[in-house]
Amino acid sequence: MKKLLIFGGIIIILFGALAWITSYTQKQKAEGNPFGKEELHPATIDLLDDPNYKNIILPDELREALNNKETMTIYFYSSTCEFCKKTTPIVVPLAKEMGIDLKQFNLLEFEEGWDEYHIEATPTIVHFKNGQEVARIEGYYEEDVFRKWFEQME
Repeated sequence: MKKLLIFGGIIIILFGALAWITSYTQKQKAEGNPFGKEELHPATIDLLDDPNYKNIILPDELREALNNKETMTIYFYSSTCEFCKKTTPIVVPLAKEMGIDLKQFNLLEFEEGWDEYHIEATPTIVHFKNGQEVARIEGYYEEDVFRKWFEQME
């Protein structure tokens, strides 16, 4: 019986140590992140080095820009969304090619964006003109569909 308790205690200690190491590693990776948060979802941490996820806009920056009646295009995505992972490599280079400053809003990290911008699914791209929404496209499409949509915004 003592052996069972000793082995059980060792296993609990090992799992605790593993959990602590994982947490510590994630905090280190999240340090200095563009989201301004101390802790990030593991899926977001995985995207930190991806060059397609570099044009981040934070909730306060977006609110301020819209209150200032700016014209902008926002890509609402979630780090866990499989359709976003297929869409991002299409829309980010395409927007860059077309000279569009496509800002990225991570709904996994800033969940208030779902309600605030009436997002029903990801990915969603919304074009704001003078601070007001004028067009949106939801879901995954081939490049030609996104190209036509972006051309309408010019």
